[in-house]
Amino acid sequence: MKFKNTIVVLGTLLMFLSCATNPFTGKKTMAFVSNDKLFPSAFAQYDQFLSENKVVTGTSDAEMIKRVGQRIAVAAERWLNANGNQGYLDDYQWEYNLVNDKTVNAWCMPGGKIVFYTGILPIAQNETGIAAIMGHEVAHALANHGQQRMSAAYIQQGIAIGGNIALQNDENLGIYNQAFGIVSTVGGMLPFSRSHETEADNIGLTLMAIAGYNPDEAAELWKRMKANSGGQAPPEFLSTHPSNDTRITNLQNWAPGAKAEAKKFGITSFRPLGNF
Repeated sequence: MKFKNTIVVLGTLLMFLSCATNPFTGKKTMAFVSNDKLFPSAFAQYDQFLSENKVVTGTSDAEMIKRVGQRIAVAAERWLNANGNQGYLDDYQWEYNLVNDKTVNAWCMPGGKIVFYTGILPIAQNETGIAAIMGHEVAHALANHGQQRMSAAYIQQGIAIGGNIALQNDENLGIYNQAFGIVSTVGGMLPFSRSHETEADNIGLTLMAIAGYNPDEAAELWKRMKANSGGQAPPEFLSTHPSNDTRITNLQNWAPGAKAEAKKFGITSFRPLGNF
């Protein structure tokens, strides 16, 4: 019993010491893996991905991806500096690449390495649509969501291992493993992932507004995303992402706040949509 209590105390202390407050969310977040270790690994994986895929260069679309990404990153730095977080981005190495792939997706690795697939461009429809997507992806990096997901996975694995050790000679071990897998995923990891997507939507909306892009267009983008999906989506509670309808409603509700935040930085009008 004393041994178990010691483990609990040490585990609690580890979680406390491994938490960091994120300036964009104001929340203490798990950080079992430091960015000093995470970023170099992410950068190497990103370089390998680029070497194995068709990176589009020298086109107007490729240049637009870089231009919008740089504007969003500058907006993030302006916000951080204005809120007393100078130097937060020192270890980030922003990079924005367009990859020739029909997949309707874009993603960001820890430390600021971003990929857009050409398949998402028709749905983005214009430069402001790209800014809405870019803001979301940049926000994932700024909120250290990759670091948090890795930390949560460690916790999930640790609890699973602990249960297996405790029940190693118990006839209910198989039932435990099956039940734990379902409960920890549906009740833990999936809601955790959805909360990250919601945070990225919110932060990204503010960043695109500070960068001079109309945040009202983010909801319009997700209406197009919904139409493109053809209604083919799992129930929200079984998904890593909020439903399209939830995202559209959230973005519509948050847009006035994003405009108000942008106004603090002197942004009172927005760039043309910039159709392409």
